[in-house]
Amino acid sequence: MSDDEHAEATQARFSASAELMSDLEQSRREELRAQIKRFLEPTGAERVLDAGAGTGGFAFAAAPLVREIVAADVVPEVLDAGRTIAAKDFPNVTFVEADAAHLPFEDGSFDLAACVRTLRHVPRPELVVAELSRVVGMRGHVLVVDQIAPIDPLAGFELDRFERARDPSHTRLLPDTDIRSLLDANGLVLRRSEQHQEARDVDGYLDLAGCAGAARERALSVAPDNYTATIGWYLAARQPLSA
Repeated sequence: MSDDEHAEATQARFSASAELMSDLEQSRREELRAQIKRFLEPTGAERVLDAGAGTGGFAFAAAPLVREIVAADVVPEVLDAGRTIAAKDFPNVTFVEADAAHLPFEDGSFDLAACVRTLRHVPRPELVVAELSRVVGMRGHVLVVDQIAPIDPLAGFELDRFERARDPSHTRLLPDTDIRSLLDANGLVLRRSEQHQEARDVDGYLDLAGCAGAARERALSVAPDNYTATIGWYLAARQPLSA
């Protein structure tokens, strides 16, 4: 799939499921907010970027804990959904149309740049991590949250096959070592990390992606039994300049 075809698939997939995503994120908001507070330990003064924000799941969970959040995405429908919620309940969250791999922000614009469940949907994750590193200041941090690939390469191949059948915008799951390497390659020092197990109901998971008809049958034929995803959280800091 070319980059243009992937971009079209991404827009179609997320525009079709914007309402379902927003409802799911709202149901999980308090739980996610507690996790953000514990893992990030925000002071309340941070200016935050949420790159690949979707309808604002991370942004709205984090909003009461920080000063300001800029939520960036490329899909107009999810931006519209996010703006509607922000206008009603979250005045410190602003939605902008922007590609996570080519951010329109100056160097050092943010205290924290986050990319939550997005790297698996981009063709060049190294470009996204490089941009996250660029837009945080020298005292800034980068947060990456995503499903990680199994250690077994064959299991990873089979899981990616299912995820692509479910959702054409899926590229591939990165293993833990690849995420750590991307952070290190951009001068970021890992401060803390953890992994969580997330049980998934396959039918509901397919519904969330708008997977129906023949595509749904193909996805079900390669779906893992008792699907439990591993979600990794990584918080990294910019290395200080050498004296």
